[in-house]
Amino acid sequence: MSQIRDSLIVLAWGAVLCTGAACGGERADAAGREAAATGAASEFDGAAALEAVRAQVAFGARVPGTEAHARAADWLEAELRRRADTVIVQRWTHTTADGRSLPMRNILARFRPTEARRVLYLAHWDSRPVADSDPDPAKRRAPVLGANDGGSGVAILLGVAEALARRAPEVGVDLLLVDGEDYGDFETNTDVLIGSRYFAERLPEPGYAPLFGVLWDMVGDEAPVFEQEAHSVRGAPEVVQRVWSTAQRLGHGAVFTNRSGLAITDDHVPLLAKGLRVIDVIDLDYPWHHTVADTPDRVSQQTLQLVGDVAVALIRELTATPR
Repeated sequence: MSQIRDSLIVLAWGAVLCTGAACGGERADAAGREAAATGAASEFDGAAALEAVRAQVAFGARVPGTEAHARAADWLEAELRRRADTVIVQRWTHTTADGRSLPMRNILARFRPTEARRVLYLAHWDSRPVADSDPDPAKRRAPVLGANDGGSGVAILLGVAEALARRAPEVGVDLLLVDGEDYGDFETNTDVLIGSRYFAERLPEPGYAPLFGVLWDMVGDEAPVFEQEAHSVRGAPEVVQRVWSTAQRLGHGAVFTNRSGLAITDDHVPLLAKGLRVIDVIDLDYPWHHTVADTPDRVSQQTLQLVGDVAVALIRELTATPR
């Protein structure tokens, strides 16, 4: 992902202050945790999601063209086939700017595939071939394991799939794992967002238009703050409102803050360009982003639980919507 920094935002939020709104958000989070402890058990299993992060990293760096990439894709496809009503796999070869041929794979798991009213969730499952942001110059040519950057979003989708397999949704749900998000150069917009661009040009059926969509990316930091990403606010403000309202209702107002965020080049951008109402839930303020230290020990089970609860709740809230 790349970002366009707004100097006013940086100036305004350069220091961490407990303003009335922030402190109120912390109290809301505490209330949400208390409600969760005394209420019904969550449909989402944060511990299993963390194990899913570890399982992905155990294959190695999921860099397109490597054995680890192919083995991880086979595993993900099998996991989704075990849960979903149907799975569609998009396979193709991407030719990079420097002439390399990369085998790519998008995996689309569908629940109630004939239902017209649908929700789309997506995450990228590949990891970056170079740790170009590592503080140690000697490590910057090493691949990134991508526990949080890639692995956490995939874990959310797998956990949602498990919840929907246990209790079917009343709307259609599409869970899309896209390939090649993190391969190339974000500064020049070259060989990045490969899978989401491919999907945007080859939608599952004519007129495909989910009610809303959410990209879950880098959602496992132990101290998460999800600002409202600028492309999302401009392109699908009603979806931002839906997601943030649900999160805040669950008591997570300090995590899903109402602050305006940066404009981030991510997998929602090609889908927005096609008219799909898709937003990005991302915490880019992650110290190990694009470094060799993006490992499972930096991913929080509690954060995965929180995000997973929001993801499931968004789907369950639609069950009461008139057809």
